[in-house]
Amino acid sequence: MNADDKNNPGPDGMSDAARLEEEKWMRSVVERFSGALTRYSASITRDVESARDVVQDAFFRLSREDRERVEDHLAPWLFRVCRNRALDHCRKEGRMRPLENAFLDEARAAGPSPAAEAERSDTAEQVFAVVEALPPNQREVVRLKFQNDLSYKEIAEATGLSVSNVGFLIHTALKNIRAEYGRLAG
Repeated sequence: MNADDKNNPGPDGMSDAARLEEEKWMRSVVERFSGALTRYSASITRDVESARDVVQDAFFRLSREDRERVEDHLAPWLFRVCRNRALDHCRKEGRMRPLENAFLDEARAAGPSPAAEAERSDTAEQVFAVVEALPPNQREVVRLKFQNDLSYKEIAEATGLSVSNVGFLIHTALKNIRAEYGRLAG
């Protein structure tokens, strides 16, 4: 292959250099978002394997999209695709199962050291339980905000809610979490 071949378009209309750049970008997106998308999808499907399928489908859909069309709002686009696919899965399955303990253990393993985790395990379990007891719409926006660090605008794009509704739901959820945690701790 000579230097001219790198710039000649292939059957898909892309040069080898452009194809390599797209592959590099896609790998970086997968590395950056796969964990967060899997946790988010599992919070909806209540099944880690189904969540992984949802995320794989989202990345496949991303690979077929025009990069310029989605790049400026990539995070909300990915979370919205995962949300829609996860909800489709739940409708198809017709059931919701409790979050698997293995998934919780996996999610916690990525956090602080075992010693620090041991000190906070009771608190963390109480907070997880309080969050799980929230209404589904509040639980979803809290996870998107605090587990996935999305802005209100990105959450609105991912969920189809208005930014003000997202703000209201997060405010209400935090008020409910504080009240319930205060009741449990006191």
